[in-house]
Amino acid sequence: MIVRTHTILYVSDQESSARFYAAVLELQPALHVPGMTEFHLGEGNILGLMPEAGIKRLLGDALPDPTAARGIPRAELYLVVADALLYYRRALAAGARNLSGLEKRDWGDVVAYCLDPDGHVLAFAETQPA
Repeated sequence: MIVRTHTILYVSDQESSARFYAAVLELQPALHVPGMTEFHLGEGNILGLMPEAGIKRLLGDALPDPTAARGIPRAELYLVVADALLYYRRALAAGARNLSGLEKRDWGDVVAYCLDPDGHVLAFAETQPA
């Protein structure tokens, strides 16, 4: 049984990323120490922000250098929220780059997409009743 899920994004600047996500999510970090920032997104779901250098130091040469992929989308954070347009607008105001505005998608959700400052894809979705 899975008790908790941590999704950890490797970021170039922990402080800047923490400010970005605090503004977008309208949440203060539950943990903010050198090397890790955590936001509690809901029951058992935690978003972590870890400096690229920190994970490289932790795992060494066995890990390809994450700085080599900086800006290249390698992860998507798909957040189902009550007001996707509000989150999307906050993300853009905080410095995200627009990818696709709010649209009904063929799987039924209404979703808007953008890139965070590190190039991670952020999706803000509303699930539509069937």
